[in-house]
Amino acid sequence: MSQYRHEWKHEISLSDRLALRQRLRAVAEPDEHARNGQYFIRSLYFDNLADKALREKLDGVDRREKFRIRYYDGDTSLIHLEKKSKRSGLGSKTAVPLTAEEAQSILDGSWDWMPGSGRALVLELYSKMRSQGLLPRTIVDYTREAFVYAPGNVRVTLDYDIRTGLHCTDFLNPDCVTIPAGNAPAILEVKWDAYLPAVIRDAVQLPGRRSAAFSKYAACRIYG
Repeated sequence: MSQYRHEWKHEISLSDRLALRQRLRAVAEPDEHARNGQYFIRSLYFDNLADKALREKLDGVDRREKFRIRYYDGDTSLIHLEKKSKRSGLGSKTAVPLTAEEAQSILDGSWDWMPGSGRALVLELYSKMRSQGLLPRTIVDYTREAFVYAPGNVRVTLDYDIRTGLHCTDFLNPDCVTIPAGNAPAILEVKWDAYLPAVIRDAVQLPGRRSAAFSKYAACRIYG
């Protein structure tokens, strides 16, 4: 079972992002997977025709979850199925790998292989696709800069250039067109385990900013 972690989210401006980048570079380590300090993320989110995941997010439901498939920097040789869960303001994530063929079969509605996959999360998605009507709904693209700080198992991310695939779910197609998600802001996220070290708390302080419940998925679903 995945561990629930504390999470902060703040909407930030371009000047905030530039200041945070400089501060974080001074006290934390860059994510080892980043190229030139950043990487590109493409996610495909699932929801049902009643927009269960979207409505639970917008309504602030205390216990909620959402499923997505994700890969990085256009590399479809490493794809993950992920489930994000929220409970009492804390967040957790579980993930299992998928092949490109498996991901495409989910998009194509060919699910017969899923119950025998040997991966509990794949089976859970299959069950909820059957029982709740979950289906691929929209692509969300963005750029991320990430920093880590070992004490407290802290991870800080700066996400920006958020784009939506509208109704396009052609997840593995690099030519699938995405467009800017309106005036979506950049997002600062801070995640940690039992405690947040003072050095990181100080580095991410932004006067006048309050923790927000911004959702990239919700921002992209405005368009369809």
